[in-house]
Amino acid sequence: MARGLDHVVHAVRDLDAAAAFYRGLGFTVGARNRHPWGTHNHIVQFPGVFIELLTLAEPDKLGSDGFSKLFGAYTGDFLKRGEGLSLLILESRDAAADEAAFRRDGIAGSEVMRFEREAQRPDGSVVKVGFSLAFAGDPRAPDVHFAVCQQHFPENFWNPAFQKHANGATGITGVVAVAAAPAQHRDFLRSFACTGTAQATEGGYAVDTRRGQIEVVTPAAFTARYGVAVPDVARGLRLAALRFAVADARLSPDTPERAGIADLGGAKTTVIGPADAMGAVLVFEGSR
Repeated sequence: MARGLDHVVHAVRDLDAAAAFYRGLGFTVGARNRHPWGTHNHIVQFPGVFIELLTLAEPDKLGSDGFSKLFGAYTGDFLKRGEGLSLLILESRDAAADEAAFRRDGIAGSEVMRFEREAQRPDGSVVKVGFSLAFAGDPRAPDVHFAVCQQHFPENFWNPAFQKHANGATGITGVVAVAAAPAQHRDFLRSFACTGTAQATEGGYAVDTRRGQIEVVTPAAFTARYGVAVPDVARGLRLAALRFAVADARLSPDTPERAGIADLGGAKTTVIGPADAMGAVLVFEGSR
């Protein structure tokens, strides 16, 4: 069964500044969470999908376990080169079955790894959240990690109150990656997303998932479309942009100015470039 977008990691050096930046854009940002392997995060949640603002805050806690290696140490190494979108994670109903599928396809990057922790609801009650991850690997994309995530207590994680945003964003409609040769990554992404289709787009192609789209285009096509710089693709494919659905892409009249950002898009698109968005590109696509 095709896998949908689950979450995208935005790796940042200053987590407090990143949370303030997203709040300044009108997003609802969750509380700071801490992982035993040294990473800290904030969550920006939508129905079925979220952004994870992430930093390696306590590198002394890194161990030899899979989360320390594939999540913690990887984030630290990524941030030495720069900030930006670092992990693409799809939903899973059965992480063990997905790991087996990755092994059959020759793209497996790890065994299944499980983690649970307690979380606190806004009313102060304590609940358990937990997930299992299985990683996949594209050797031509060393600066991106790919995984699937199975939620074990989804009723305790997803919260409609956190999915309402002052800027009117209702969801993540897609992720845009850049690569010098997009076709080199097509077979991997089709296996990763468990879909056989990849439709041609301007300068590349798009893979439709159960929730959202993964698009890969050339750097030239990306810059022509959005008018901003792309991540360095010398080492391979990079995640470049998040696309958000909003009723009005202008957000509010003062949102770009309030955040210190120029509105680079057209009447139905607002684009926030990587110099302002900590290495990422944020694209707000309106219906009017």
